[in-house]
Parts: sequence; C-alpha cells; structure tokens
Amino acid sequence: MTITELPVHRAWWKESNVYQIYPASFKDSNGDGIGDIPGIISELDYIAGLGVDIVWLCPCYKSPQVDMGYDISDYKDIYEKYGTLNDIDELIAGLHKRGLKFVMDLVVNHTSDQHEWFKSAISSKESPYRDWYIWKKPNYGADGSRQPPNNWKSYFGGSAWEYDANSDEYYLHLFATEQPDLNWENPKVRDAVHDIMRFWLDKGVDGFRMDVINFISKDLALPDAPITNPNEEYQSGAMFYACGPRLHEFLQVMGKILKEYDAFSVGEMPEVYDPLEMINTVGFERNELNMIFQFEIVNLGHGPTGKFSPGTWHLTQLKKIVNKWQAFMQTNDGWNALYLENHDQARSVSRFASDAPNVRKVAAKMLATFLGFQSGTIFVYEGQELGLVNVPKSWGVDKYRDIESLNYYNEQAAAGASKEALDSILCEMQKKARDHARYPVPWDDSNEYAGFSSVTPWMDVNEDYKEWNAKSQINDATSVYSFWRSVFDLRREFKDVFVYGTFTLVDAFNESVFAYKRVYESSEALIVTSFKDTEVTWTVPKDNVKPGKILLTNYDRTGIDGEIVLKPFEAFVFLVE
Repeated sequence: MTITELPVHRAWWKESNVYQIYPASFKDSNGDGIGDIPGIISELDYIAGLGVDIVWLCPCYKSPQVDMGYDISDYKDIYEKYGTLNDIDELIAGLHKRGLKFVMDLVVNHTSDQHEWFKSAISSKESPYRDWYIWKKPNYGADGSRQPPNNWKSYFGGSAWEYDANSDEYYLHLFATEQPDLNWENPKVRDAVHDIMRFWLDKGVDGFRMDVINFISKDLALPDAPITNPNEEYQSGAMFYACGPRLHEFLQVMGKILKEYDAFSVGEMPEVYDPLEMINTVGFERNELNMIFQFEIVNLGHGPTGKFSPGTWHLTQLKKIVNKWQAFMQTNDGWNALYLENHDQARSVSRFASDAPNVRKVAAKMLATFLGFQSGTIFVYEGQELGLVNVPKSWGVDKYRDIESLNYYNEQAAAGASKEALDSILCEMQKKARDHARYPVPWDDSNEYAGFSSVTPWMDVNEDYKEWNAKSQINDATSVYSFWRSVFDLRREFKDVFVYGTFTLVDAFNESVFAYKRVYESSEALIVTSFKDTEVTWTVPKDNVKPGKILLTNYDRTGIDGEIVLKPFEAFVFLVE
C-alpha cells in the first residue's frame, strides 16, 4: 500500500494546537511572587487570541515542590500557592466558554515521599502500602560495605536507590530521592491511577499529558546496567525500565478510559529511539495514546557525557530526525507530537537559531514556520509565542533554580572539579538548562518584575523584558505572537494539506536550508526555512518551480523562481495553485 492509499483517520486532536503553561511562571495574581491559577484565568483571552485549541497545565497538585510539582503528595488537591479546586473549576469553565480544551499533567511513575501512600509504606514493612513502591535488600561489597541493589543512576544525580535504615531496604527513585517510584505490578496501584484519571475527567478535564509514562513497567530482575560511562559510579539503567515488559498492557487499560471520555492524550517517552516501539503506543488502532513526545530533536547538542557537556549539531542531523518520524508515522498510521520547547528544555531561538538582537525576531518566526507546518499536533510553550530566549550569559549559578542543574553543578564542585570545568558546566547550563523555560513570563514593562508580579518573583525575570513582553506584541501585526497566530490560522484554513497531507523532505543534504513539501490529493505546499544568520543562495528543485502564492513569510517575499537568495533566517510557505 502506498502512502496516498493509506486511510486518513481524521480526529479532533489531530487538528488541535496546544499551549503549555508552567503555573509558577505564568502570572502571579496575589503578590506572593509565584504564578497561580487565578493568574492564568486573568489571561485566558490572551491565550484564546493566539489561536490555540488546547491548554496543557503542568502539575498543579498538592506538592512539597522539590521538583516543581512533579513530586505529588495529593492527586486530588491543589498546591496551596497555586490556588484551590474551585479555581480549577473556574479555569475549566473559562476555557470551555472560549472553545478551548483543558489538559492536565498526569505524573504516575512516582509520587512525592510526602504522599500518604509512601509515608505509610516507609513506616513499616507490614504497611498495606509497602508494596505500592519498589523495595529491595542491599548488596554487600567484598569488604562488607552496604551498597545499593544495583548500579542504576538517578536522573538528578547519584544512585537511583535510597536506603531506609528502619527496614534495612532500599527504595527505587529514578528522579529525586523525594520521588519514590510506584510499583505498577501491584494492581492496587493501577486501580488508584485509574481512579485519579476518572476524578479529573469527571470534573471536565479533556485529557492528560503523561509524565515519563514509558517508565512505569520495569524489568523485575532489576539487573545491573552495563557500564557505558566508566568515569561514573552509577550507570543508566534505561534499557530495563524504558518501555518495560508490561507497558502496553498498562497503557491499553488507560487507553480504554481515555476513549470512554473521548479524551486527549500525549505521553512523554524518553530513552526511546525505535519507531516500532513508538507505533505500538500511538498506532491509531492500538487505542493506547494519541501521540508521544520523542527526545531526539531536543537532545541535539548534548555532549559525549550528557546534557551539560559541550556538543554540536548539524542541520542534516535535524533533517534526518524529522524525516524519520514524519515518514514513519504517516506510513504506519501514527501521529506526531511536535515541539521545540517545554518546561524541560531551553528556549528554541537560543538553541536552534540565534538570539542576537538583529535577527532574533525573524529567527523566532523561522522556527515557528519550520515546526508549524509539519504533520502532527503543534505544542507551543508559554513565551515561545513571544520569541523568548535563554537567560543572559552574565547570570551566575546563584540565579539558577532547577534541581537538575544545581545538583549536577554542586555534585561536580563537591568532587573537586576545577574552576575551568565548573565554568564549562555553567556555559552549558546557559545553553541547555531547564531554567530558561522557567523564568517568569514578561507581560509588560510596568514594573521591574515585567508585570508578572508586584513583588520579587521566585525566579528573576529575563533582563530584556522592556522590549520583549506580551503587551508590546498582542496588537502588533509584525510580532512573533501575531506570526504564530497566522501559523495556526493557516493550519485551519488549509487543514487537508497542513494537517492530513503527506510530508516529503526536499534537498536533504543542504546544511543551510530546511525545506519540505506537504501534499494532499491535488493540494501542495512548499515550506522553506533558512537556518543561517547570513544570506544563502538556494536553487528551488525543478519539480517545485510551479505557479502559486506565498501564504506566509517572515520578510516580504512575494514569489519564487529557480534560484532565490534567502535572507538571514528567512522562512516562507508557498502554496501551489
């Protein structure tokens, strides 16, 4: 069967665009320096005006906030700094009134160590909740020293196991020690998760983004991981918990609940690079999840020893990754979740283009064009629609707030890293740390806190807020905000070609220009984006030199011919007529 012969399974979630909100950083309504749900409610017209269809809210549940809410102590209550359950009800109602759907974060690979389940589990080996988590006896070295059950490392540094002296057992935590992993082998855990899902769906929530959902099934043997980094004591055990033996069994039950409510679902699936594994999750007839986040694009530029080591990337690498997922999903009846930014990633303009003042605006629009016309559901992260960039290079480590960044930096400092090595780490943090996504949204230039709050916020605002803020862009037809709105408008107007059309990469080996076609029956569009900060001469492939019109451009282009000169970070969408 050829691509054009595949059935087109239309769905509302394929035609939707998603806006992600990080509650602590969106808007503070009560002057405590922390964003909150009433602050979000106050800007619903701003969100609706962007032209999105779905709002995804990062965790807002009750939490000690060790990992900014991804450590949940009560799944059916709200973190007091963010608001109340009544505020959530008002938020849902306000979104639905504007024709928008509401998606919540579902974090069920782990809980907080302050959750009542874990507090009971750690209190006694006889606790009815003991088996809700993963426990194992220590190993002992040749010298009799106590050691963790295996050599897995935590994503936040050190061992993935924490010792409990009272029971002489370790519990597993793939993330912070305060985030113990749930034991999904226990049917009571699965029942509790299903109950949580129904609780929120019954309140009017329209679906979930599922945090590290492919980690919920582990290899029960919990074997040592192979040594891939000889310089570290602990090693990645991902092969034993990323897409474990019962993952699809677990997801299919969750999928039945989601289908019952016609709910939206997107799963975060790190450490997975095999498309066949992905299609088992998102294949249209599988009834597990609608789509998943893969990490290959956002991992570009990571160095040989990880995120905070220097690395480089080339445009042909990006093309290979995009083409891989676009081609695979369209030939296997799957669906992509398209993103360049989220709460775990640095700002895309700084990472993939340039935040130099003379090109920042056109670069942000270029990336919007690059992402916005691919096949899949578009995810835009708060501030991305404004062209926000990374924090200044002048920031010292004292201004960073994220547990991942600080743990790594402090761990290396404690191990005796040289000043040169620590400066290199800080340099990489300035490029790739999660902190860049988490500074407060600049709403205006009314005060030194960018209109986000009336008091010093929990994290400093970026110092460019006087020029780069929401108020300055909303009514400016040439702004990044207005450009994103045009992208979404075009996806709706030309839904067949931009949502359901096939993707074909053009000029695959060009290291300056990323071009692709979208085709649906007799409709055809050519999308061209330059990733260079200088002019580039590009020859339009002969089979693409056809009459048509420019639908969108970040300069003033009116047409194309055989050979064109692309300006720095130029982008355009050409519809064949």
